[in-house]
Amino acid sequence: MTAHYWGGPAQFNAGFAWHKTRRRLAPIRPAVLHDGVTPANATLRRLFATRILRMFAYGILGVVLVLYLAERGLDAAEIGLLLTLTFLGDAVISLWLSTRADRWGRRRSLVAGALLMAAGGLAMAATGDFGLLVLAATIGVISPTGGEVGPFLAVEQACVAQVINDRDRTRIFAWYNVAGYSATALGALSGGILAETLQAAGWSRLGSYQALFAGYGVLGLLMGALSSRLGTAVEPPPAKAVKAAGPLAALTGLHESRGLVLRLSALFSVDAFAGGFIVQSFIVYWFHQKFGVTEAALGGVFFGTNLLSGLSALAAVPLARRIGLVNTMVWTHLPSNVLLLFVPLMPTFGTAVALLLLRHAISQLDVPTRQSYVNAVVPAGERAAANGVTGTARQLGAALAPVLAGPLMASAALAAAPFFISGGLKIVYDLALWRAFRAVKPPEEQARP
Repeated sequence: MTAHYWGGPAQFNAGFAWHKTRRRLAPIRPAVLHDGVTPANATLRRLFATRILRMFAYGILGVVLVLYLAERGLDAAEIGLLLTLTFLGDAVISLWLSTRADRWGRRRSLVAGALLMAAGGLAMAATGDFGLLVLAATIGVISPTGGEVGPFLAVEQACVAQVINDRDRTRIFAWYNVAGYSATALGALSGGILAETLQAAGWSRLGSYQALFAGYGVLGLLMGALSSRLGTAVEPPPAKAVKAAGPLAALTGLHESRGLVLRLSALFSVDAFAGGFIVQSFIVYWFHQKFGVTEAALGGVFFGTNLLSGLSALAAVPLARRIGLVNTMVWTHLPSNVLLLFVPLMPTFGTAVALLLLRHAISQLDVPTRQSYVNAVVPAGERAAANGVTGTARQLGAALAPVLAGPLMASAALAAAPFFISGGLKIVYDLALWRAFRAVKPPEEQARP
């Protein structure tokens, strides 16, 4: 696609990003069903719609989850443990569904995940018992970070890659991330505003948070309805279905790409472990404790961070075409992690937010490029499995960090430590990724010198 497909910063809200995204999908496939709608575009629009609903719901929880758990009476150590168990539950569900999606059906896997998400949100709203909260969070696809969890991303990426060509893959993944980040931004903003609005209307803080969890469950049901209407084009070609050979292949659904995917997974888990120290819920809690800011103000902050993340996703497309996917992943991620190290050193709320926003302006260029890269270097019949294994590795890595970060956040003397640990480990990951994969090129880059 040519440069006239680019938009400006004003696009970055969920509704406008969705509108612009729809306009950019039209040239991908020539076959027309009716009224100018192609099979690929009808499928992509539903996939984008489910992405928007899900990320809006995750954005809401990213602002209120830790505040809700604290309101329920959980201490910092219990909150860290619950978040770790939530990550682990999300990882198990993601691995189970995504590695079987290419064989059982991608649409069926997406519907199953949406129903679990709905059940988790409604159950979290209904109970204050620690054991039941843990159960609901671990099997209910709850997002502790405000970002992706569960099988959705892995399966949806495989569906998207199935209906587009190599030339368009990174561009469509970038718009897929714009739609997601814009929806997360609106979710974060809406979560903070709705909580304060309900409280101003006479609701208790706890009651306002419960209402938002119930809304999260309803959005899960809507996602399931949309996913059930995806066409057969999202399923892998039967002739290319994975043939399991041995217990590892049977577990993961991987065959030809097994070695490459496992190496990527090991590196991605390090990055996610580092990110688990600074999940959005913890940063919200850190800002709230250090500067005493309100839910609405914090919602505004993360509205901004997610909009900037969406902008960086778009900027990744021309950069990747110029220097390659792996180079874009690494050399944009490094400076963002240096900025992360300085956030807790800022003396005021304004300067800390400014540095955080600057970091998010470049920190997510690696996301669409990473997604495009994984889907480019594995066979079509192993895409959902590869996405599932690498995604699960990230979730497992992230799952280990909150239980360590929780007690650090609870200590005034050590509250900044998670930022330093995260930034340092992420820098190590960037350098290791570049060394291991700079020579493994996707199809569109193989003709380059």
